[in-house]
Amino acid sequence: MSTIALAAPAVMPAAPARTSGYLVLAPSCLMLTVFFALPMGVMIGMSFTDGETLAPTFAHYQRFFSDGLSLAGLYRTAMMSILVALSVTVLGSPIAYFLARSRSRWRAVVFALALAPELAGVVLRTYGWLIILEDRGFINDALMNLGLIASPLPLSKNLFAVVVGLTHVVLPFGILSLTTSIQGIDPNLERAAQMLGASRLSVVRHVILPLSVPGIVSSLLISFTMAASAYATPALLGGARFKVLATMIYEQVLFYIDWRFAAVMAVALLVMMLTVSFLGIRYETRRSARRTGERS
Repeated sequence: MSTIALAAPAVMPAAPARTSGYLVLAPSCLMLTVFFALPMGVMIGMSFTDGETLAPTFAHYQRFFSDGLSLAGLYRTAMMSILVALSVTVLGSPIAYFLARSRSRWRAVVFALALAPELAGVVLRTYGWLIILEDRGFINDALMNLGLIASPLPLSKNLFAVVVGLTHVVLPFGILSLTTSIQGIDPNLERAAQMLGASRLSVVRHVILPLSVPGIVSSLLISFTMAASAYATPALLGGARFKVLATMIYEQVLFYIDWRFAAVMAVALLVMMLTVSFLGIRYETRRSARRTGERS
């Protein structure tokens, strides 16, 4: 009678040392330190030093918070970023839902059209909107030729033009964020709600929106931060009268050669973006913890 020999289990290799995981992260951490952390540290330190004696001072911050033009630029930056974030999220939600749920052949076409703006540069897209929105642009010329208006509408060189241009620039990122979130929602939940008598609007309000909050928060944060740090679109579509912190920093560095005051503006812009990001992440974290507690 033959016997069956059981093979001894292969000896598993020893687990790699914990330090090997840190070695994998070392190149990226080094790059972030050299090209991001150190320049940011130099900029922040520059904002707290005097230009002649290099002594510590808060004079630049006192000047910023007592200067009406600087505070107006901060307000315009915040207002512009909020409007862009809301516009991107509202306009991107229907497209994201279609991309997440549709199985038609048009899905690939819609997806390509949604990402098409990223194939052109920001400056090129901005000049396109400038041609459309300026006083003798496409919209005003068409309305005047139809006899609907007697004089050009103020569509450029203002907040409206900047919001329109930045929404076009940032919209693909909002669509991708929302699409990923909606794809994580089980479609059976929508079918079950409809079978129980819920209307389509009720399904969107009570099922899709609550479950897609992480994507909505992500879309708002991405859109806000990208709009707040944009330079080309506000400079071209806003004109000389519409100044935001990005364009004001450019002027302080290039024309006034006041790097320390420009550093103060950059710090104010950074603090604003970090504060908004912190509030958004904290809201989503608390909401997730609350939902986990309700389930348990």
